Amino acid sequence: MLVYGKNSCLEYLKNKKKIKSLYLDRNFNDKNIISLVERLNLKPHFYTKYELDELAKENHQGIIIDVGEYEYYDLDDLIKEDNGFIVILDHLEDTHNFGAIIRTCVAAGVDGIVIPKDRSVGVNSTVLKTSVGSALNIKIAMVTNLSQAIKYLKDKNYWVYATDMSHTKYTDVSYDGNVCLIIGNEGKGVSELVKKSSDYIISIPISKKVDSLNASVAAAIIIYEVVRQRSL
Repeated sequence: MLVYGKNSCLEYLKNKKKIKSLYLDRNFNDKNIISLVERLNLKPHFYTKYELDELAKENHQGIIIDVGEYEYYDLDDLIKEDNGFIVILDHLEDTHNFGAIIRTCVAAGVDGIVIPKDRSVGVNSTVLKTSVGSALNIKIAMVTNLSQAIKYLKDKNYWVYATDMSHTKYTDVSYDGNVCLIIGNEGKGVSELVKKSSDYIISIPISKKVDSLNASVAAAIIIYEVVRQRSL
């Protein structure tokens, strides 16, 4: 997997994560990154812009890091005894939505994100770029079965809140204790099986002129309602 772009790569270097290879444009002149590369005793490969373009098809800004495969956490690594906050993504497919949700979760202090193994976007180069490196600052677990994962979280005293279009207004619900928030697929929303496993079904009121909200926007609205209530 490749990390590219100045902000994402800077975040990765700051975290001192495993690096297989570092590629820089021959004319790369970002002093902060160069200084950090030197302090970490890294030996970059210097390529032409054309050669870097061949490695990363999107805007790399003259720096690419090959980091190998992303290492997911175990579900247990995300669990807290008190005031835990976990976000589950029910078969999200859009990399940019995933990256935006990761960034919101990090900003809001969410403990971790859970995604299913099959039929779902995983952590890849585009997600890292969209999250501006935030994916490195949060625990992301991949599970084989979401329903089983939800049952396990409930056994660990988590209250589960699934999102839907026409149920209890999200501000009318209390988010005390351990919270697990489920955000659904961009087209189908949260699956019926997952809804049945949830304690609450919540919704965001929207104008009839709009069919639905973007998944990352909906996630941000509800995540910060949880944060708001907990700060009272």
